[in-house]
Amino acid sequence: MDALLFFPLAVMIALTPGPNNFCALNNGIRQGVGAALFGTIGRVLAFAIFLTISAVGLGAMLLASETAFSVLKWLGAAYLFWLGWKAWHSQDAGHLTADDSQVPPRSLRSLATQEFLLGISNPKAMLLFAAIFPQFINPAQPAAHQFLVLGATYLAAEFVSAAVYGVGGRQLRRFITTPRGARRLNKATGGFFAGAGGLLLAAHR
Repeated sequence: MDALLFFPLAVMIALTPGPNNFCALNNGIRQGVGAALFGTIGRVLAFAIFLTISAVGLGAMLLASETAFSVLKWLGAAYLFWLGWKAWHSQDAGHLTADDSQVPPRSLRSLATQEFLLGISNPKAMLLFAAIFPQFINPAQPAAHQFLVLGATYLAAEFVSAAVYGVGGRQLRRFITTPRGARRLNKATGGFFAGAGGLLLAAHR
């Protein structure tokens, strides 16, 4: 399949709301678009692992295993609940200013690590790559090269998605410029992650 034709579809899939995209939105609010894009490196590394697993045929095997799917699901939900609890009880109520340079810095490595853990603990990501990607593979052509091209195309789409959510968050910041607004953001962030954890627990293969 032509990567240029696949790219718009990949972007639509990547733009689907979920924990990683909300993380990019949250990073955009708190630290700007650059931080949101840097954090996406962690997400892309996690998805690259899933793509590799799918390429060698292990993705379908893992999805067929009730135990493997359940372990991934519970680990992912536990991490989301922990992020939700941490955000909900956060005492950080500092001002969010319009200038990115005035936002208290947060380790870029921690942003990437959080996105990586969100991505790698989500079995729905593996389901996407194991179930959807093979449909675009032409059996008359080398499969490895096609997986590489489609995979790289999809990972590029994730950066586009992160940029969209990061810019959206950056624009939302203007409405959160008081300690009260910051506390509400913490509560909303905690509620979203906890809700996402609950939805993940309800997910089936």
